[in-house]
This record gives sequence, C-alpha cells and structure tokens, in this order.
Amino acid sequence: MAQYFITGGAGFIGSHLVDRLLADGNEVTVYDNLISGRKENIRSHLGKSTFRLIEANLVDFHSLEQAMKGNEVVWHLGANTDIPGGNRVTDLDLNNCTIATRNVLEAMRKNNIDKIVFASTACVYGDAPPETSLKESFGPLHPINLYGAGKLACEGLISAYCHLFNIKAQMFRFANVVGGRMGHGVIYDFIQKLKQNPSELEIYGDGNQQKPFFLVEDCVGGMLCAFHNSDSQYDVYNLGGNSVSNVNHIADIVTEEMGLHNVKYKYTGGRRGWPGDVPVVRFNTEKMNKLGWRSSHTSDEAIRIAARRLLEIE
Repeated sequence: MAQYFITGGAGFIGSHLVDRLLADGNEVTVYDNLISGRKENIRSHLGKSTFRLIEANLVDFHSLEQAMKGNEVVWHLGANTDIPGGNRVTDLDLNNCTIATRNVLEAMRKNNIDKIVFASTACVYGDAPPETSLKESFGPLHPINLYGAGKLACEGLISAYCHLFNIKAQMFRFANVVGGRMGHGVIYDFIQKLKQNPSELEIYGDGNQQKPFFLVEDCVGGMLCAFHNSDSQYDVYNLGGNSVSNVNHIADIVTEEMGLHNVKYKYTGGRRGWPGDVPVVRFNTEKMNKLGWRSSHTSDEAIRIAARRLLEIE
C-alpha cells in the first residue's frame, strides 16, 4: 500500500486517477479547491478509511505543506483548466499553474517527498508546422497561449528541483483527454449548445482543426505505466493517440449520438477556434509505446465513447 497525494483529485482526470489508485489498494489524499473539480466526482469515496479530501488552494502554501505530510508520491494535476479564460485574466495561469507548482515542489522538499507525477500539456509545443509529428525532443518550445507558457514554466521548475534536491519526476504532455465527468472541451460544449438549440450549432473557427483525442482511462493507465516502468530521474512523455479528429467530424459524431438531423453548422471563422488555439496537433507516442502503453481506441472512437458517456448522465 502506497500513500498518494493528488492535487486536483476532484477534477475530470484526477477523479479517475483516484478511482484507480484506491481500487489498487492504496491510500489517497485529494487536495482540491473545488473550483473546477466537483465533490460529486469523488463522493463514492468519502468516508473511506483510505481516502481523505482537503478542500484548499495550492497558492496557500502553509495549508499545502501541512496536508502533504506523511505521503510518498505527489500526483500534481491541479491547475487552471480554462485556457481561453487564462488569456483574458493574465495571471490565472501564473498563479494556478506556475506558482502553484513551485509551492507543490517546495512542500515536497520540506516534507522529504521525492517523487512527483506531473500533468503538462501539448500546448507547450506551440503552433508547430502542421506536418510535424511532435516528439518530446521537439524544440525550441514557443507556446502561443498563457496556459502552455505556465505549464512550460512548471516543467522548468520541476527539472530544477529534480537536479537540486534529488526528486524523481515523470511529466506528461497530454493530448485532448475525453470521457465521463468532463466539464469543458469541444464535445461537452457541442452537447450543451445543441441542447439549447437542436437545429443550429456554432463552431469556433472553420471546423478544420485537427487534434488527437484519447480516453481518460487510457490517460490514467499511461501515467501509471511510466510511473512503474521508467527508471529515469526526470523524463517527459507524450500521452495521447496517434490518430487525429477533425472538429467538423466531432460535430457530426455528437449530432448523431444525440439523434439530431439536418443541423446547420455556423462558423465563427478563421483557422483558430479562439486566440491561442493550435489548429493542428499531431503526436508521436513512440516513447510511451516502448514502455508498453498505447491508446485503446482511435481518436474518433474515443470521441464517440465520450459523447455517449456524457449523454448518459444528462
């Protein structure tokens, strides 16, 4: 039995990680401010002797340091999840990604915890040429949104703490993670819009954006695969599918799953869905594949499964 500390553990990905770690017989402490995370996601674990929820903010260093005592591994998933919002409120990612991560690392140092698993993002790659199959060694890295910039700064801080204080880290640059409990993202947004107006769907950009999508349980499985099988003190992994999905096709899948016909698509125009959006992302996951992991579904299949899960709970 291991003792795991999970920041953002009531969120979409974090709550699925909690489910898996508890099912495997571990003790879990969730540290979450419940702004984007939801208590409903972890309600089934409340009251268990192996589970503890601490409702607090990562920028509250004293609370974080005290809460982290006695744990062995930190899974750091807590962050701002509203990427467009971070471009409007320009210190949102600075506080909730970068400073929060510094606080996590410093609390680890003071509590003599030497293992961290970190959720980074494909946004650190910036707007790479569309034909590029992005490897972890791609560079230089020039993010085009503040979320990506904040996460890249986090990667730098983690690297420094690893080398200075003998911490071991696995960092994962996620593609688009989808599944049940999603509270944002293109699939979720399309469903909400179509519930309001089943005859017309607003699509940001020109609908030709292409990105890799994969299921949340594959995401959790990938992190655990590297955690248990990598011997590196510090390493970065792409985590996502090798196939991509077109936003127009995502709209087709969602309308099909909702049983809608003759829906008119209305475009806001431009190649980007919003300022800071990367219109084309292609991932190379060979590094994870060599550890024995690969996504279980194509990108389109993952989208259809996610849409069905979201519609089941509506």
